[in-house]
Amino acid sequence: MSESNNQVNQAKLSSARFSESTDAFVEAFTASIQFDQRMYRQDIQGSIAHAKMLNKVGILNDEELQAIIDGLTQIQQEIEAGQFEWSIAQEDIHMNIEARLTDLIGITGKKLHTGRSRNDQVATDIRLYLRDEMDETILPELKRLMQGIVSLAEKETDTIMPGFTHLQTAQPVTFGHHMMAWFEMIKRDWERLLDCRKRTNTLPLGSAALAGTTYPIDRHYTAELLGFERISENSLDGVSDRDFAIEFEAFASVLMMHLSRFSEELVLWSSAQFQFIDLPDRFCTGSSIMPQKKNPDVPELVRGKTGRVYGHLMSLLTLMKSQPLAYNKDNQEDKEPLFDTIDTVKGSLRAFADMIPAIIVKRENTYEAAKRGFSTATDLADYLVNKGLPFRDAHEVVGLAVAYGIEHGMDLSEMPLDVLQGFSPLITDDVYQVLTLEGSVAARNHLGGTAPQQVKQAVENAKVFLEKL
Repeated sequence: MSESNNQVNQAKLSSARFSESTDAFVEAFTASIQFDQRMYRQDIQGSIAHAKMLNKVGILNDEELQAIIDGLTQIQQEIEAGQFEWSIAQEDIHMNIEARLTDLIGITGKKLHTGRSRNDQVATDIRLYLRDEMDETILPELKRLMQGIVSLAEKETDTIMPGFTHLQTAQPVTFGHHMMAWFEMIKRDWERLLDCRKRTNTLPLGSAALAGTTYPIDRHYTAELLGFERISENSLDGVSDRDFAIEFEAFASVLMMHLSRFSEELVLWSSAQFQFIDLPDRFCTGSSIMPQKKNPDVPELVRGKTGRVYGHLMSLLTLMKSQPLAYNKDNQEDKEPLFDTIDTVKGSLRAFADMIPAIIVKRENTYEAAKRGFSTATDLADYLVNKGLPFRDAHEVVGLAVAYGIEHGMDLSEMPLDVLQGFSPLITDDVYQVLTLEGSVAARNHLGGTAPQQVKQAVENAKVFLEKL
């Protein structure tokens, strides 16, 4: 059959079953080598472990094992040197490497696939790849981000800023306290990822196509060689499970949601309207027409990238929702969303881990902002409650005082004592101790509170946590 008929006559693993060659378009459409080649290291690692297991159970002799290891090692070197020729005709990473191995060592290369299928091979590759990305990049970058947050929090332990609800001034807090809220969010992300890693670190190899294999394989030995903590206990589930990838996408979505919230605050705080912080120039860009602009592009882009990660989570959930057991070609679509999410998370974490500790806080501006908006109103209400007034009555008294302040353009702390006593005779001159910003934050001196003393303790606790990681 000729090329003019849009057919390809490449010899393929399944060619003996078919009476005609695969259509050229279909061959390209169904191939995954364009994107799954990034798993070459894991595919080779898994194949070497599989070969060692076959040798242990007597299927491969020592000479065959060494030939396979030498051949696979050479293939990895060729790939990393950019000398390996990838072929769409070979469909995927597995067949490209196996075909090259057979070229190098002959018929022994064809023995490597004994006792396994591409179904359990790819399931193993993905788990190895994701585990490596967690261990080598994502977990270290999460730690580095937490360290950066703690570093900034420690520098700004006493820095007063307005705390907000509904983006309206609520109560004064310390900047360090605000940063430690970010720390708690990322700490939960760390814990979520470690939990996901436990289920990712399960070996499916040995499930073969779907029913296991007739060969006397030793799955525990393979798991030991590859560092898997446990083995999948059902061959049907082993080849078709992608829960671990969906879990990772869920982790990534929550992480990106947190980074997006951080980004929103950084964008606001660095604006001319807030002027709470100054972002390092290297994380910002200018305008092609307005020379005065300093745009917070990195936070904005991270905020925007959150949407693509959310989309990938929905993509994998939708991919899996209607699949019967066991493996289906649909599962080829699991890799691109997962790979893109990994890349997006790594880039976003690196940007934030670099940027956060370099932020300059404009302390005078945050202090002045905290003085606006009657941020110590709740402190006055608490003061009155401590004097014996029921809280609801105290709430009304303070509301009247705030209304007076709005009308006359003065903060509660600026009102003369006789004016304050006009709202309640319980008020005496000691009230000014609670109406200052410093007095307000210092009064919240309990676990989880914004008092500088508590922030310092939270920072120390965080350092101990990070040292143990």
